[in-house]
Amino acid sequence: MTNAHDAKNMVDGAAVVIGLGGFMEWFPPIVALVGGILTIVWMTIRIWETDTVKQLTGRVGVKSAFDQ
Repeated sequence: MTNAHDAKNMVDGAAVVIGLGGFMEWFPPIVALVGGILTIVWMTIRIWETDTVKQLTGRVGVKSAFDQ
């Protein structure tokens, strides 16, 4: 069984592969569009949940779904 950190790393890797695949035109246009949107959403969530952004937005000490 994997822990949350391993799962986040796997999803980060998949987001990078899909993002690069769309950029390099390896996928059909609709797959690249959906993959690109999902990649942007995932990376935005990951950035929003960083400690730096939490401090800047006054959410220090707030637990998220990613925290254990």
